[in-house]
Amino acid sequence: MNALSLEQVFKQYGANTAVNGISFEVGQGEIYGLLGANGAGKTTTMRMVLGLIYPDSGKIRYGGKAYSKELLQGLGYLPEERGLYPKVKVSDQILYLAQLRGMSRKDADANLRRWLDRFGVPEYYGKKVEELSKGNQQKIQFIAAVIHHPRIVIMDEAFSGLDPVNVELLKSTVKELRDGGSSILFSTHRMEHVEELCRNITILHKSNPVLQGNLKAIKKQFPRERVVLATDGDVSGLEALGGVTGVTRHEYGYELMIADEAAGRPILELAMTQTNVTRFEIMEPTLNEIFIKTVGENHE
Repeated sequence: MNALSLEQVFKQYGANTAVNGISFEVGQGEIYGLLGANGAGKTTTMRMVLGLIYPDSGKIRYGGKAYSKELLQGLGYLPEERGLYPKVKVSDQILYLAQLRGMSRKDADANLRRWLDRFGVPEYYGKKVEELSKGNQQKIQFIAAVIHHPRIVIMDEAFSGLDPVNVELLKSTVKELRDGGSSILFSTHRMEHVEELCRNITILHKSNPVLQGNLKAIKKQFPRERVVLATDGDVSGLEALGGVTGVTRHEYGYELMIADEAAGRPILELAMTQTNVTRFEIMEPTLNEIFIKTVGENHE
C-alpha cells in the first residue's frame, strides 16, 4: 500500500482554482518530485497533504487512511520559509516541537544530539537560532522536520541557502531517510536535484497537472536534440552539416543542437577526420529542458 495517495484533489479560492484535479501516489521509501512555477499549486497541494487546509473535493490517503489528528505525528514538514524563533535556543524549540509530535523529552534530546553530531555541529545545541548562518539555520529546520521519525516528509526547497558542501550533506541525509522507509514529497526549482533524487514526478502549470509519471519514461517521450562533442582540436564545417541547427564552442569542444538523432553520425565522422575525439554523446533531454518545453520559458 502506498504511503500517500491523492485522487482528483481540487482546491478553489473564490473564482481562482489553486489545484485542479491532481492525482498521484508516493510509495513507501520513495522521494516524489512535485514541480511547477511559482503559483502553479505546489504549496497548496503540500498544505492539503499536511492537513493545514482541506480540499474542496477529492481524496487524500495516508497508508490507505483518511486524515486525522493522530496522523499528524507521522508527518514532517520542511517549509521554504524559515519558521524558527531567532531568539530561542536550538535545543529549547526543537525539543518542544518534538514533544508536540508525541516524543518524550528524553528521546527527543537524544535524537537531537544524534542529528547535531550527524551534521558535525554539536555545539549548536545551546545556541540561539539567530547566532547561526542561514545555511546552518536550514540544517536545524531540517532536524525539526524529521526528529520525530515521520513516515511522510514534505520538503519545500529543502536545500535553499546551502553551499555545495552542505547541499551534498543534506542530499545524502534525504537518501538515508528514503532508505529507512520514509516517503518524501519533494518540491524544488533545482531540476538537477530532482533528477538525482526522484523516480516519479508531477509538473503543475497554472493549477493543472500537465506532466506526470516515471522520470525515465518521461524523458523517452522527448527527442534527443543536443550533442556533446569533446575534441583535442578545432573542427570546421559543423554548421554546414545536415540536421545541425546550432553550434556552440566550449573549452572542451562543441555543443550542437540537432533536428534528429540521425544527424549525430555525420558529426562524429567529420570530427574524426580533423582531430582526436575524446567524447561524443547524443544527450537525453534534461529535466530543466523538459520543464521549459512543458510550461514555457517564462516560468517564474
